[in-house]
Amino acid sequence: MPNKTVAQNRKARHDYFIFDTYECGIVLTGTEIKSVRAGNLNLKDSYASFEKGELWLTGVHISPYDKGTYYNHEPERDRKLLLHKRELIKLKNKIREKGLTLVPLAVYIKDGRRAKVELALARGKTAHDKRDAIADRDAKRDI
Repeated sequence: MPNKTVAQNRKARHDYFIFDTYECGIVLTGTEIKSVRAGNLNLKDSYASFEKGELWLTGVHISPYDKGTYYNHEPERDRKLLLHKRELIKLKNKIREKGLTLVPLAVYIKDGRRAKVELALARGKTAHDKRDAIADRDAKRDI
């Protein structure tokens, strides 16, 4: 069964240089996963950071589930990301020494069961870099 992309962060590829990507699991509650499957989430201005040795996703807005009760989730809460310990240590060291950041590129449902986040190791672009990228894209389109 193919992966179903639920949301993409298109602005991330415009604002950052992408060096490496990782597939992470995400810890969600019952109403959150139902809302994600319905496509009710927004990755704009979101990022991942380390707190107490764990990786957390911050700034993702998952809308409350329409058919939920008072057990519905908080839309802007931080959510834990799941990676192998060796990958967590490797990422933590890269972020610390090179001044990089972790940005989510996409959220998708894998094999019809699990929600996954495509996380990118990235460095922010300056305004000059963004103008160069736009000029290159325009040149390719003209050709």
